[in-house]
Amino acid sequence: MNIRPIDDFYAVSEQITPEDIADIKAQGFKSIVCHRPDGEEAGQPAFADVAAAAEKEGLYVAHVPVGGMGLTPDAVTGMVDALDDLEKPVLGYCRSGARSTRIYEEAKRLRG
Repeated sequence: MNIRPIDDFYAVSEQITPEDIADIKAQGFKSIVCHRPDGEEAGQPAFADVAAAAEKEGLYVAHVPVGGMGLTPDAVTGMVDALDDLEKPVLGYCRSGARSTRIYEEAKRLRG
């Protein structure tokens, strides 16, 4: 897992697994946002499995998928809502971390 900080409140990573959750919590994250649609790639862990492991560790979770259509207004609004609701710091993940970075930048821009 390669976690890259964006600022004091948000970092991104490539795909995580349920087995990564304890390490994510140990690094101080309070919440996780998944930006991958389920079934995007063979062998990808389902969001429900990651979410169940995170919730067992006391982490908050949100699913704001960004698929082939790219960043949609609904996805950006969903990210704004997630950032308003989730405890910080937040770890966003997708296949490589790129979508998680882009949607955060757009959400920050909309939030002012």
